[in-house]
Amino acid sequence: VQLQASGGGLVQAGGSLRLSCAASGDTFTTYTMGWFRQAPGKEREFVAAVRSSVSLYYSDSAKGRFTISRDNAKNTVWLQMNSLKPEDTAVYYCAAARIWRTDVTSNNYKYWGKGTQVTVSS
Repeated sequence: VQLQASGGGLVQAGGSLRLSCAASGDTFTTYTMGWFRQAPGKEREFVAAVRSSVSLYYSDSAKGRFTISRDNAKNTVWLQMNSLKPEDTAVYYCAAARIWRTDVTSNNYKYWGKGTQVTVSS
């Protein structure tokens, strides 16, 4: 499966952004979709994952501020990010894993899109 992320940009603290990830090349419904991020000098970290509308998981930093969703008819997953903080600044990556659960481990995701930069100014 091929993944194309978009929607990053520069936003002030407290603002919102919506990231999109379009998938192609395989049956979208067979994949768990995840968002990860990597800030300069830091390791890539899990943000959120979705298997279905009732199977979602968030990192502690994302919980209550970010919402992950997917539309299987559009082969797309979104990450709505509200109340953004400067510490959310990172390159955000969408990823796909052919598993039947949400997963926080980046090594379990075989397919990755190119990242999209999110910069939150204070």
